[in-house]
Amino acid sequence: MLIGITMGDASGIGPELILRAFKEDSLEGDFIVIGDYKILDYCGRLLNIETPFNIIQDVSEYKDGMLNIYDMGLMDESMLEIGQISKTSGCAAYRYVERATEMALDGLIHAIVTLPMNKEATRLSFPDFTGHTELIAQVCDQDNYTMMLASDRLVVTHVSTHVSMQEAIAAVKKERVLKVIELTHNSLSPFIEKPKIAVAGLNPHAGEGGAFGREEIDEILPAVHSARELGINAVGPVSPDTVFLKAVNKEYHAVVCMYHDQGHIPIKLLDFEGGVNVTLGLKVIRTSVDHGTAFDIAYKGIASPESFVNANNFARQMLGLA
Repeated sequence: MLIGITMGDASGIGPELILRAFKEDSLEGDFIVIGDYKILDYCGRLLNIETPFNIIQDVSEYKDGMLNIYDMGLMDESMLEIGQISKTSGCAAYRYVERATEMALDGLIHAIVTLPMNKEATRLSFPDFTGHTELIAQVCDQDNYTMMLASDRLVVTHVSTHVSMQEAIAAVKKERVLKVIELTHNSLSPFIEKPKIAVAGLNPHAGEGGAFGREEIDEILPAVHSARELGINAVGPVSPDTVFLKAVNKEYHAVVCMYHDQGHIPIKLLDFEGGVNVTLGLKVIRTSVDHGTAFDIAYKGIASPESFVNANNFARQMLGLA
């Protein structure tokens, strides 16, 4: 099975991560890079990373032992603004992901691993862009999905992600919470028998019986009850100030979080370089690094490929290859 790796924003660390991981032979399985050959070639020359490239326009042209590049032909080194917000790089990064998703839907590749985009740069061409997850869902024409962040120490999923806090609070509805619980359960069940899933509260102390808000009573608790009726081992709402400690101490296999930062902050604190971003509920398998474009260290040869390698390994697990 073939994995498609999107190059990410050319102004950031994506090209370097690809070249370093290939040189270190740390990416298992067959994969192609969807991006721009001229950027990867320039990065390799700049960092003295010799790489045997194979430029392809069809997956049938794949060659073992070479770094296979599905060349989009969108950028060359003259357009590159290293470490800077660039409209050209942001637009190209969007197109890489869009094409990779189309290839996955057509069965040409079997999973997507994405390297980081810069939202500000991409919004210069696509003002409504909010993130990889939403873009891939849009191409798949789906609206029931969620983001999972996974590491060896903690697994979290999200009821909402790239929206304002006001919108995030409004999104805490029984139907949505239940759907995320189900997606979390379904993703863990192949690896864990009857995974125990904690559902975090939205308000301090999970609302404390309605003293600090009624979302726990009116929306979250009914979702937990419905999940249990479906045979899912869900508990909650659990106070968000203690739920992650309990999960790290192995009381729970995953935590369903009510908004972006509620889940992102603890996992990035625990495992910033090793975490993996996974999109659940879509027609295609997609994993990603759990970090950004790191403009401050781009093209300096010091970026860690650990999260990238973990994302590739996780995609292989989801394909049943590892």
